[in-house]
Amino acid sequence: MTEATSAIGAARGGVVDSDRGFLGHPRGLAYLAFTEAWERFSYYGMQTLLVLYMVNQLLLPGHIGKIAGFAGFRAALERVYGGPLSVVALSSAIFGLYTGLVYLTPIAGGIIADRWLGRTRTITTGGLLMAAGHFLMAFDASFLIALACLLTGVGCFKGNLASQVGELYRAGDPRRADAFQIYYLFINASVIATPLVVGTLGELYGWHYGFGAAGVGMVIGLIIYRSGRRWLPAEPGRPRDVTAAWPRESVAARLRLARSERAALIVLILLLPVLAIGAVGNQQIFNAYMLWAPSHIDLVFFGRTMPTTWLITVDAVLSFAALVAAMAFWRLWGRRFGEPAEVTKITLGLFISAAALLTLAVASQLAASGHKAAVGWALAFHAMNSIGYANIFPVGLALYTRASPKALAGTVLGLYFLHLFVANNLVGWLGGLLEVLTGTQFWLLHAALVGGAGVVFLIARQLFGHLLAPTDNGAP
Repeated sequence: MTEATSAIGAARGGVVDSDRGFLGHPRGLAYLAFTEAWERFSYYGMQTLLVLYMVNQLLLPGHIGKIAGFAGFRAALERVYGGPLSVVALSSAIFGLYTGLVYLTPIAGGIIADRWLGRTRTITTGGLLMAAGHFLMAFDASFLIALACLLTGVGCFKGNLASQVGELYRAGDPRRADAFQIYYLFINASVIATPLVVGTLGELYGWHYGFGAAGVGMVIGLIIYRSGRRWLPAEPGRPRDVTAAWPRESVAARLRLARSERAALIVLILLLPVLAIGAVGNQQIFNAYMLWAPSHIDLVFFGRTMPTTWLITVDAVLSFAALVAAMAFWRLWGRRFGEPAEVTKITLGLFISAAALLTLAVASQLAASGHKAAVGWALAFHAMNSIGYANIFPVGLALYTRASPKALAGTVLGLYFLHLFVANNLVGWLGGLLEVLTGTQFWLLHAALVGGAGVVFLIARQLFGHLLAPTDNGAP
């Protein structure tokens, strides 16, 4: 059998144990990882520039009046927010709505792929929509259309591409876990590079150059995906009706929960809004922080001002380092003292993130004296926040996948991501307060919210830790 024939056979079967052509993994992983890296390049490029672009150009006189359908859209937002919105508040509200919906549209994208188009055609459609959205950002009139294309494209693209990573491996293949680590390593590398390219082009040479670069990145990703099609899993068949596979009473039995499972599920659901509040400091980095930093932090190096978007690269580097460090730290801690439960780690992470926000409040106070705060205050914030968030989001994901009832694991995981939808919309509302409050008050408010979430988790740990603790280790 030739290599090409073997590859086609692997794709049709979805998996093959002998394919180790990419770092000991199937060749398909390389195509998926590089595709996702370019998709994240385009997405984070757009997100990095969005608020700066709206505040400094799009929503100013001479531009805002050209946006097709914007009057009605603005009126709807202002009804939701309870009154007229300034440029900063309006841009923050749009940012929150856009980044929040990013976590809802993949649900529809999964349904479209499973029920109608299949994953390949859905991913291709999503890539084309995203590329179109980035290029449409070059024109004032098509701004809302561009956002609609981007949201629809992300929904079709993201979840369906990630699902193909798992389908490259047979059940029980030990390489599967490593594959997702490689996959996310490519994502992190892309997030680090994006502000240096897209952010620099947008801030220094013109916003549309930045958006154009993001569009080109998406096209490259789509080309990589299509060129590797023969190495990727075959389309799954139409899913069967579960009621055809099991008797009606068996389905009901599968969904019947024990009392402890119901109690744990209730606690997990009640903690979701707390997690949403705890995420506002981290999610605000792409929004109000981008507007606050240039006027409060000294970004001048060797006589030249560093683009504000480069702070996102700093954050991405420190976030990656913090994730690795957190894993290593808890592994070493566990050998000596026993590793704490996830709810304890989340509590600790929330308090660290709250402390990180206090550094921004101090920097604001220093800048109030007439001299911008040293960049070290921004670095301290990013370092501390990265450490905190490394113990919140991924640990929360582990908690919700482990502690949820097995019969509802997929549903609970979907609910978990909804807290980011709430968090980003809350961030959009809070960002508008940047004009009303002083910088010190603004970040103290965020620190209080995140710290308050930590207090709630601390109480939940004491009252309900036994419900969320691993079954082989009852200590929370």
